[in-house]
Amino acid sequence: MEKMPRLHVEASAEECLKDGKVIQDCVIIQENVEVWLKKDEEVPDFVEVEKAKFLVKEVYDRFYLYVDRLEGKMLADAVIILPDGRTRIYLKKGDELLILPVEGYTKTIIANVGNRVRRGDAFAAVTTKKGEVHYLKPPKAGTVVFIDEITSSPHYMYYILPEE
Repeated sequence: MEKMPRLHVEASAEECLKDGKVIQDCVIIQENVEVWLKKDEEVPDFVEVEKAKFLVKEVYDRFYLYVDRLEGKMLADAVIILPDGRTRIYLKKGDELLILPVEGYTKTIIANVGNRVRRGDAFAAVTTKKGEVHYLKPPKAGTVVFIDEITSSPHYMYYILPEE
């Protein structure tokens, strides 16, 4: 069974805290310090709630809700933890993503979430009804952060965080 990445998204302190304890799994980020807490754990004394940023655990499949799909910009800070448990992708509010559609008769995913794709690398392949194979390549190098399998039509949307 393939493991899913985990997602934490920006929330208010009120959504995370009650009486000095967290009411759901969350990450507290204050300057260069991260504190990962599970439900009912106490917030450490060194955390200044007014200065800290809170990110709560969210269902990974709902990532698209935190992206303005017209402008391709993040609507909130987010952290994606890949299934290996060690690799994290940090996204800031306002970060621009490449949103690339994969449409065709049959589609083949080549690059998965967490994979880095270079400008000339194929991230997906599409086969036409005539049997022609077309490889889709990103306009910029970047890291795949989400693949949205759109249920209302038979295609995918790739969300790629471009490199500078």
